Amino acid sequence: MVQANSLRGTMNADEFRRIALSMPEASEHAHMDHPDFRVGGKIFATLGYPDEGFGVVMLAREEQEELLRTHRDVFTPANGAWGRRGSTCVRLDRVDPSTLRSAIIAAWKRRAPTRLIDETQFCRTLSPSRHFPSQ
Repeated sequence: MVQANSLRGTMNADEFRRIALSMPEASEHAHMDHPDFRVGGKIFATLGYPDEGFGVVMLAREEQEELLRTHRDVFTPANGAWGRRGSTCVRLDRVDPSTLRSAIIAAWKRRAPTRLIDETQFCRTLSPSRHFPSQ
């Protein structure tokens, strides 16, 4: 398992984009003047909110709560109703590659069409308790 503290400061917008676009059938678009990443026409992640040092992943509420508990200096809920529904801001300068990849996979899996999840091997190997490396 990757140790989060040993890799701090290694992620940036380009790495976030690379990971998001590596998801099956992911595409980049724009929404409200921010790059977003979609699967099956649904947004699973965005960049640049609330500012350039952040990304956002669209998680299930339980996944968001786990990340807020285990990585509180990295993840925060988005403002308002979006945050209450699982939209989670990621501080790119504080997240390690393994945790960011796991969060993006969880967000992709939440929004991907069922047929695509069924066809994708990495989705079958993830369970909520194993997605996110501990700090």
